[in-house]
Amino acid sequence: MTISDKDLINAAKDARGNAYSHYSGYAVGAAIIDDQGNLHVGVNIENVAYPLGNCAEASAISAMVLKGGKNIVRMAIAGGKGEIAPCMPCGGCRQRIYEFANEETVIITMNDSHNWQNYSITELLPVGFDKSSLAN
Repeated sequence: MTISDKDLINAAKDARGNAYSHYSGYAVGAAIIDDQGNLHVGVNIENVAYPLGNCAEASAISAMVLKGGKNIVRMAIAGGKGEIAPCMPCGGCRQRIYEFANEETVIITMNDSHNWQNYSITELLPVGFDKSSLAN
């Protein structure tokens, strides 16, 4: 069964309902389709000690890896306080996505005009850190 972009976005939106965002009120859901066509979702999990929280993107990637997924084919991110609002992955999550993405990976998120937009990982992180960086 193929999952459409609309279904992927809806999975990210639905996941937001389980976000643990008691401190900021900014709930985020992320949904991934992996290289085997499987759907994985994650939410942000805040902690009173802010640096200990998890981003939704990282949670979804963890779910993907746990189930044997190796690569992100498509990912949708939905976040905001109350209503869905523009929400881009943080710098750390861009690097996390980069680890499992390639030039065909599509990241779907709402832009500042409140439209759903497709991005490549190189648009979001033009110079990522990868395993070739370790050879130097």
